[in-house]
Amino acid sequence: MAPVTESVSLDVRDGVAMLTVDNPPVNALSHHVRTGIADGVEQAVADDSVEAIVLLCAGRTFIAGADITEFGGARQGRSLQEAQAAMEDSPKPVVAAIHGTALGGGLETAMAAHYRVGDPGSRYGLPEVKLGLLPGAGGTQRLPRVTGVQKALEMMTSGDMIGADEALECGLISEIVGSGPELEQGAIAFAKKVVAEGRPLIKIRDDDSKLETAKDDPEIFARFRSGIARKTRGFLAPEYNVQCIEAAVNLPFDEGLAVERRLFDELMSGTQSKAQRYYFFAEREAAKIPDVPRDTPQIEINTCGIVGAGTMGGGIAMNFANVGIPVTIVERDQESLDKGLAVVRSNYERTAGRGRITMDDVETRMGLISGATSREALADCDIVIEAVFEFMDLKKEIFADLDRICKPGALLATNTSALDVNEIAAATSRPESVIGMHFFSPANVMKLLENVRGDETSDTVIATAMAVGKRIGKSPTLVGVCHGFVGNRILAQRRIEADRMSLEGAPPAMIDDVLYDFGFPMGPFAMSDLAGLDIGWNPEASSGSTVKELMNESGRRGQKNGRGYYTYDPETREKTPDLEVVDLIRTFAEGQGIGQREFTEEVILERCLLPMVNEGAKILEEGIAIRPSDIDVIWINGYGWPVYTGGPMFWADTMGLDVVVEKIRHYAETVGGRHWELSPLLERLAAEGTTFQAFGAGAG
Repeated sequence: MAPVTESVSLDVRDGVAMLTVDNPPVNALSHHVRTGIADGVEQAVADDSVEAIVLLCAGRTFIAGADITEFGGARQGRSLQEAQAAMEDSPKPVVAAIHGTALGGGLETAMAAHYRVGDPGSRYGLPEVKLGLLPGAGGTQRLPRVTGVQKALEMMTSGDMIGADEALECGLISEIVGSGPELEQGAIAFAKKVVAEGRPLIKIRDDDSKLETAKDDPEIFARFRSGIARKTRGFLAPEYNVQCIEAAVNLPFDEGLAVERRLFDELMSGTQSKAQRYYFFAEREAAKIPDVPRDTPQIEINTCGIVGAGTMGGGIAMNFANVGIPVTIVERDQESLDKGLAVVRSNYERTAGRGRITMDDVETRMGLISGATSREALADCDIVIEAVFEFMDLKKEIFADLDRICKPGALLATNTSALDVNEIAAATSRPESVIGMHFFSPANVMKLLENVRGDETSDTVIATAMAVGKRIGKSPTLVGVCHGFVGNRILAQRRIEADRMSLEGAPPAMIDDVLYDFGFPMGPFAMSDLAGLDIGWNPEASSGSTVKELMNESGRRGQKNGRGYYTYDPETREKTPDLEVVDLIRTFAEGQGIGQREFTEEVILERCLLPMVNEGAKILEEGIAIRPSDIDVIWINGYGWPVYTGGPMFWADTMGLDVVVEKIRHYAETVGGRHWELSPLLERLAAEGTTFQAFGAGAG
């Protein structure tokens, strides 16, 4: 093989030029890759012995996308557009041979070839929308021309991948060939067939045939927008992707490219994409624990035990069964166990009913979950997770029992959402084996796993918990011990202010609406209704001394009985603000001597979010979170903070920490309360004119 650049080589075999990209680990489109493709094609075209060109990649994947580390920097080497033009304008057929994934710029590169073949396991997609972007190298114009408009809309606004069979069906690839060496052989054979049969050199850019359906049905875009409106609420990138596909349908190719470039530049320079790109790296950074070496040995996890078959226990069990790990669930009695297992089956069957898994999958996964009414059944489990009610005495009793029962070296985890993991660990003779693994409800759906390191938790247990989290499809983040850990401790500050503002005259629905408009899936009062207002309420001790007690005393339990801060339609579950609740809160406030006032949306948002930022800074000072970005990952994955604002700490950076400090001082003077006491770290960073991101860069 003759090197073209440091990552691209050229080898001519029996009249076929093999242009091979080798840029580990994922063959990203670094400048030397782009240059190598452009130069390599030109060299092959100039070689009279070459009849056809095959572009393929070494390693485990085809070109998996752009080199995101080059975003925002000065351009080096030849552009992707130059590489595409070299392929597309080649007078000799160019065939892209695809294995692994062809994503983003990788798929855009492949679509500049005249033909594409893939192995059976290959996958294809334009995931830029997940970074708040759109394909910037003609992908928005070529994809609808090759797959049709509907498929392009689905792929580009979701960023999801399709497999080889689907790619063949929609025309994205021409043939499925074998894997491994057979891919290379199949691509060469296909290229020779193109030459022998005199097939045309297809330029996707010049073929508008698959756009005709959309031209005859202009309402396709309105219908599609309506269908994705709820899922994409607040995001700019999905809408901009749709606009680009509209341009593909309604404009010549080059004019569509101009629209793509204009909208791409607008997104690239905007806050949303910066936030989403920040999150992309933040989530990966959260997996790195500075004081736990990468080569730390891990516990081999082949079996899982769970104490408690309730909502959390059942959901946690599903995570393990989903990846083929057998689970034993223990409950106090057979009736509770049967009820819990029935809920798990119902959840699986509902998923199957939506077409996401098959009924065979349901039976396979249920077959991995067994039940018992004795904790002795957990003796041989590699990991045991306690998921019972939040009572410290109960958890300590369980862990003392697990200490007696479980084999040496087993990982013992508590799913507590707020309690002291050190106190729980102290109930055992092996506190080094104990860790918090805080799953979020519903545990089989929510992405966040807040792993809580105790004072004596071993590196092996930490490394194992982080690896297990990734294995079961979660986004694991490590935190330290304090009440509420990171997520719930910050949530409490928001709730304090939401309750205070409701007493001062802001209707609960107005507060919820402001946070919903900011991008949260729901506000604090709607969240309370969903969870149940009677959680933690003791009717025998209730004395009407709080709004919560008054709500429960008046028969309001939330969604479960159709009355809470809102009233709920029994059929649709749609909510309507309850004016009686507004009167109840106002009357209570007047009895407490709390004056009423008018609220603006800006004040509501600031009073809800700024204490969260302030508390996040305090958490960093205490070492409870490793990095500011970890806090953002927790809040995006666990609480629905809109990813396009980057999380509370990134959001504060975009506002400017000097502005944040000024506003916190204002509310400390006018509202007061411990949660408005300014974090010294936040004050220092603002005085230095720096950011949380810069602070986090020094945290490992």
